[in-house]
Amino acid sequence: MSTSETTMPDHFVEARGTDRRPILFAIAALIILLDRLSKLWIIANIRSGYGKVIIPNFFRLDHVLNTGAAFSIFADSLSPLAVRYSLIGFSIFAILVVVVMIWRAGRVITLSTVALALILGGAIGNLYDRMVYLHVVDFLEFHIKTHFWPSFNVADSAIVVGACLLFLEILLPQRSET
Repeated sequence: MSTSETTMPDHFVEARGTDRRPILFAIAALIILLDRLSKLWIIANIRSGYGKVIIPNFFRLDHVLNTGAAFSIFADSLSPLAVRYSLIGFSIFAILVVVVMIWRAGRVITLSTVALALILGGAIGNLYDRMVYLHVVDFLEFHIKTHFWPSFNVADSAIVVGACLLFLEILLPQRSET
């Protein structure tokens, strides 16, 4: 055993032989696939601006064309082209940052690396919509009595779950390496 191996934590030494990055990129690819398939189904089966009640007073499929950011923020901007290009630019930057983070930390599967894979898949899913359709297709809408959550999609869900996992890891006590 070399001196560099004896000073490194065990999980780093074990990780050298087994690279888990392909699994993480497969998770991202699965999110992209699920996002695309669900959006294509909505486009084919529910006209834009219309919806279909699935569970009365709780859940409906609602075909929404979101030209803005989350919750349609900036959708009514006086400069929609600037908003679109800004969102595309931010998405590309975020995707590159997440890919680098997965590449650096992805030799092992952790809560953080799975979270990053979910965020990557979601970001690519919504970026695809922005670049191809000039909007993001949102369709999941939940209601509780008179309150409702604005429509979202599979990509949005993956991003939120990924962000919550990252936040959860921050809150969880860290194991000591000694």
